[in-house]
Amino acid sequence: MTAPWLSVIGIGEDGVEGLSSLARQIIAQAKTVFGGERHLALAASVIRGATETWGSPFSDGVHRVLEMRGKPVTVLASGDPFFFGVGSTLSRHLEPGELICVPAPSSIAWACARLGWAQQDVRVFSLCGRPLETLAPHLQPALRLVVLSADGNTPGMVCRFLADRGFGKSRIHVLEHLGGPDERISCFRAEDGTLPVSDLNLIGIEVEADKDARVIPLASGLDDDLFEHDGQITKREIRSITLSTLAPRAGEVLWDIGGGAGSVAIEWMLRHPSNRAIAIEQNSERAARISRNALTLGVPGLQVVEGRAPEALVSLDRPDAVFIGGGLTSEDIFMQARKALPVGGRLVANAVTLEGEAILAAQHAKYGGTLTRIGIERLDAVGRLHAFRPAMRVTQYGTTISGDSE
Repeated sequence: MTAPWLSVIGIGEDGVEGLSSLARQIIAQAKTVFGGERHLALAASVIRGATETWGSPFSDGVHRVLEMRGKPVTVLASGDPFFFGVGSTLSRHLEPGELICVPAPSSIAWACARLGWAQQDVRVFSLCGRPLETLAPHLQPALRLVVLSADGNTPGMVCRFLADRGFGKSRIHVLEHLGGPDERISCFRAEDGTLPVSDLNLIGIEVEADKDARVIPLASGLDDDLFEHDGQITKREIRSITLSTLAPRAGEVLWDIGGGAGSVAIEWMLRHPSNRAIAIEQNSERAARISRNALTLGVPGLQVVEGRAPEALVSLDRPDAVFIGGGLTSEDIFMQARKALPVGGRLVANAVTLEGEAILAAQHAKYGGTLTRIGIERLDAVGRLHAFRPAMRVTQYGTTISGDSE
């Protein structure tokens, strides 16, 4: 166990009055104290050592702290440094025991206390350095959200975003300088906009959907119309079965080979916020379309690689699952995918052509797994009458990689 040389102290808007005796002692004994200008001003009366403002970009501050390894250093942070804070960032570069943290109540705790919301029941996320569209999957009727703002412009942007998507009736709470002498709370409907607010704020949202609101369902198999596409899309029912076969788990990486509209990769990421996906698409227009769909549906972190498989697969992060949905013309893609997948990884491929089915049958014969033929029929008009019209049947191959699969 390494002796701690770095202390991270959470400080609130009440300044030193809200600090414990331990926190005050640590700050006073530090040779150097890092923090934002606001943090340093709040703790000025107990600081005895040199001060350094955090500066920009954020990574530079982290680097300067780490350069002082072994010397008594304190970093001041807002509230709980391990809740969307600098504590977790610094700890990734340290050995166990190098860091000690004394947290203060987080802004989330303050907000829930002021609004009378049970903290365990709210959904919390940050718009600091993240696009507004990350809100989209969380806009579920009757849900309560707490959003960390990037600056004073964020509440107004959030209100416009909500109104544009059919959530204008949602009740907005803007909470500024919580716990300090300048604390202020404003409440209004998203459709009414917002007054000017300070940069130090967060937002509480009580989600209310209009009848035509663009709610992203929680189930797999989103409506095809939610995606921009040119017909090259894994259709809703087939996609739902495909996601079930891929069996996403938290924190896993998917390769979506032949991305088309990106629907499978996007739904993979929607299953859990820690999931990642890489869509490989050789057509430049479709690749751009995948990025737009990912942004619209709230998963802007989807990585889009423009290129042709298997060549485009060589330098990608290793997957936990692979979906092959583009036109199947050779077994080379399967070979590359099997080499990349770990034991326990899942490989799923769909085919609609006779040639593609032959490749899937060969894979099944050589490696085992499952072959499933999926048929969907939809009601359609036949003159003045109606009949069910069958869509193209899809043959799906699925397998789990074992240690002796090669």
